[in-house]
Amino acid sequence: MKKQMYLFFSCIIALSVSCKDQSSTNDVVNGNSLELIDKNDIERIEPPNWWIGFENDKLQLLVKHNNIAEYTPSISYKGVSIEKVSKGDNSNNYLFIDVLISETVSAGTFNIKFKNASGDELIHTYQLKNRLKPAEDFIGFDSSDAIYLITPDRFVNANPNNDSPAAMEGQEQLLEQTIDRNNSYARHGGDIEGILNHLDYIHDLGFTAIWPQPMLINDMKEGSYHGYAITDLYKIDPRFGTLEDYQTLSQKAKERGMKLIMDQVANHCGLEHWWMKDLPFKDWLNLQDNYEKNKNNWDWKTTTHSNHRRTANQDIYASQHDKDGNSDGWFVATMPDLNQRNPFLATYIIQNSIWWIETAQLDGIRQDTYPYPDKDFMSDWAGAIMTEYPNFNIVGEEWSYNPLLIGYWQEGANNRDGYDSNLKSTMDFAMQAKVVEALNEEESWDKGLVKIYEGLANDFHYANPKSIMIFPGNHDMSRIFTQLKGDVANTKMAVATYAMMPRILQMYYGTEILMDDFEIPGDHGLIRTDYPGGWQGDTVSAFTGEGLSIEQKGMQSFMTKLLNYRKKSKAIHDGKTVHFSPFMGTYFLFRTLGDETVVLIINKNDEPITIDLKRYTEIGLDGKTLTNIITGETFDWNDAIDLSVKGPLLLTTKTE
Repeated sequence: MKKQMYLFFSCIIALSVSCKDQSSTNDVVNGNSLELIDKNDIERIEPPNWWIGFENDKLQLLVKHNNIAEYTPSISYKGVSIEKVSKGDNSNNYLFIDVLISETVSAGTFNIKFKNASGDELIHTYQLKNRLKPAEDFIGFDSSDAIYLITPDRFVNANPNNDSPAAMEGQEQLLEQTIDRNNSYARHGGDIEGILNHLDYIHDLGFTAIWPQPMLINDMKEGSYHGYAITDLYKIDPRFGTLEDYQTLSQKAKERGMKLIMDQVANHCGLEHWWMKDLPFKDWLNLQDNYEKNKNNWDWKTTTHSNHRRTANQDIYASQHDKDGNSDGWFVATMPDLNQRNPFLATYIIQNSIWWIETAQLDGIRQDTYPYPDKDFMSDWAGAIMTEYPNFNIVGEEWSYNPLLIGYWQEGANNRDGYDSNLKSTMDFAMQAKVVEALNEEESWDKGLVKIYEGLANDFHYANPKSIMIFPGNHDMSRIFTQLKGDVANTKMAVATYAMMPRILQMYYGTEILMDDFEIPGDHGLIRTDYPGGWQGDTVSAFTGEGLSIEQKGMQSFMTKLLNYRKKSKAIHDGKTVHFSPFMGTYFLFRTLGDETVVLIINKNDEPITIDLKRYTEIGLDGKTLTNIITGETFDWNDAIDLSVKGPLLLTTKTE
């Protein structure tokens, strides 16, 4: 009987489909019997798709189409209902649809129908997907990770065909079309394929994660290479590749045990963002009135810039004028400052982050310019993500040399104002600077290595020191080799110190080969120099070693051995930290967990020196044999140690 009924209904369905347009089918999956017409009449709906099974059962769709505010939307899909429809107050071309997704809903495709008073109908086909893995399996970066920061345009140009997208079939004409490697602020052609092709190189160096600067489209007239002037938050820049390329990068990284961190920007967008020609609300941007009034002659003179007074976020005496000046002012004229206090924009940004986590199976987010957006929104944003992905991680950029400010932004901070950031990780610009000062300064009571000792002592302030990110340098500051005045020994000591601290470690591409910006110190274009060997015809290649100096090869080898040891060292990841005050131009730091102790000795002396080891008896190394992590030589820890060469010494009790 069941078989007969099945055949009967199958015939009815087949007959029904054959009598309709070929683009129409009957969706009988998941208990839905509506007619599904696969159409996309609407100019833009974002997010472009969604998933089932989130903690938050609400979804807000931004709908952009000519005069769409005159239409009424409807959805007929089991488990999906429209709760509310809102219109923009600045344009008739937007609707915001609040959708409720029930716990019982099944993944599938359905139509959103729009009808106006005249009976005109528009149809958009929307998809709810199954999630690829459980929320708890999104494991973020932590203190076991060493992260390789890349400027994609400057790393490797593996596919010259995408240098000029207009030459590719189906690609739109972009405002900046050409590449010019002689111009440090133009595009040079690096792409996702270039990173993909060299994942093994990055992995073999000892890195466990990659953080490329933003790879979303920056369709700007100039200076689009860096990625921070995004013009479509749902689109990979075709000069870097495709969405599929980005997803492949994530997958191939995971196959090597590596993580992918996405660089995101909640504070601003690019001036050429598609919504800038038709803003949905009168308060979509900060200082929007000023922009609307002057947009026909818009430049740096008409822009009201941020005052960059980031301390206004914590300052109990700060004026509202200074608070607003920090959060509402624009970074530059080409980067409109987004108003996250607009609830529709706030939801848009949160959903965009979640969309990318699911779409690219991300392992973390780095959030740009963290103290500049509305700080209550940033708490909501991070909180929404961590609610959905409890084991995920986000690091926020707070460029401050004050540990009090850095600590304020970390989850668990004992903030007097009650602020909870929901942010696991912040960036330790303070400690980065202290290491540089320590190695550049002559030794005295209050200068030199004492800067590291006293800087690390500030960890008492942090809710979780090992979840803070430390780094020798990044894309916005002089290369560490430049900061340390071209001193190779000092650079090795700096890298070793950062790697040994109870921190998440991040390094900028090229640190391993002593890349520098001596010609114009601090120049962003020069800091983000092309990686040697990344372009056809390069006579020097960091990938093969061809043309590298002895010092560059030595640094590359040093970092490879250091980071590959760090990758497996539980003591460095999670161990107890003990350090001793500087003594005779040396600094000793110990990391211990179980039977593994790792020793870092920083020696600034140009002449040989002998250090009495009785001073360090409490560590319990007396009589033990330790191995030099870099050379493999052994050393018996007894009464004294002879330090004959300026530089770092890394020892371990592990025998493997």
